[in-house]
Order: sequence, then C-alpha cells, then structure tokens
Amino acid sequence: VCMLCRQAQADPEICGYLVIRRGFCAHVFCLCFANNIAAEPVQEGALGFHYEDIQRGIEEAAQKNCCVCRQSGAAITCQETGCECSFHLPCATKGGCIAQYFVPFRAFCREHRPQQVVEATPEKDTTCLVCMDPVDKQLSYITMVCPVCRHAWFHRECIQGQALHAGISAFQCPLCRNRGKFLREMLTLGIHVPRRPPAWEETHAVLPLLQRHSRCDASECLCPRGRQWAEEDG
Repeated sequence: VCMLCRQAQADPEICGYLVIRRGFCAHVFCLCFANNIAAEPVQEGALGFHYEDIQRGIEEAAQKNCCVCRQSGAAITCQETGCECSFHLPCATKGGCIAQYFVPFRAFCREHRPQQVVEATPEKDTTCLVCMDPVDKQLSYITMVCPVCRHAWFHRECIQGQALHAGISAFQCPLCRNRGKFLREMLTLGIHVPRRPPAWEETHAVLPLLQRHSRCDASECLCPRGRQWAEEDG
C-alpha cells in the first residue's frame, strides 16, 4: 500500500507505479506531487528522492485530512498561496482538483484550479466527440473545448482516456488535429499525457502488420505447387 495516498487499488495511470525502497512504498506520482519532497539527482535516493524527505512527507501527511474523502494522509496541498486545502492524488478528480503532470508537478484545489479561458459556448445538442453523449451548456470542470478550433467539445474523462491511449507523441485535438497548443492546454488543465508511444504502436499490436502474408486464400487454389508456394520476386 502506498504510504502517501494509502490506497492499494489506486489507478496506476493516475498515481504511477509503486516505488519500494528501504521500507518505503509509494506511487511515483504521489511522490512527485507530495509537499516538500523534491526530486534531485542524488545517488542514494529512490528515483532522485531523498529518503529523509520521503519520511518527513509521510509524517506531515499523517497530520492532514483530505478535503475530498476526509481521511488522513493528505500529502498534496494546493499551490495557491495561503490555501491549506490538502488531498490524496487518487481523490483529486473526484473533488474537482487538478494535478499538473509536468515539472514542477503543481496541484490545485477545486477553488483555485486553472480554468479554461476560451470564448466559446457549445451549440444546442452539442455532443462529446469521444463518447457522443451531451456536454454541459458551458465550459466546466467536466466539459472542455479545444483552444485552437473551439469546435471540439469533450468530457474531461473522455479526453483523459484519449491521452492515455495516444501518449505524448500522438495526442492531438480529435477534430482539428492541433498538437502543440492543444497539448499545453490539456496539461495545464490536469490531463495526464504519458511519455510513451501510442497504444497502437505497441509490439503486440504492430507485429501482425509487419508479417508478410504467404498463403493463398482462394477457395480453390490453382497453383500446382500448393497454397504456400511463392516466387522469390513476387
């Protein structure tokens, strides 16, 4: 169980994989977002984290209750100056909070989270480009729009699924195909875009496409040498 979020069944796409070192057990993104646990290129630390900082972060989190689930162990505090709202990383989306998955890994509560500043309003009966279900009548935490074309509307949960599937190299607006500005906007708004190849380029998915078909599929093969025979040049 992660010693920061204290959840055994947390989504690895949100919290990352478990880091187990010297008696510590924590999700890598729980470490990245936790208060006062800075990642540095140190030889002794787990992935660049000082063990002393991790221990201190765990002890401090034990004194704070999550503003979403009300349980202790809230290791992440809103980055807005003066705000004391803390939460667990797996609780962020449930509570309308935002975690920005890029250095310096900042997180914000429901009240202080970044908002989309785009002059766009969905037309009547506008649906999500991903799931085709209706979207809200205006921009909100769960309803988002492409900042470039301003015509691609989608749910936060749906575009998050697209981001996890596409990876950072292929993530783009599902309508206008813009990548640069669209990616920056989604990252700022808390969409996790993993640094990995698209799911469709994984070895097990691409391998069949790389194999040459070498058998005649005609119902009645007329080749005297059989279905498997082929000339060297064709």
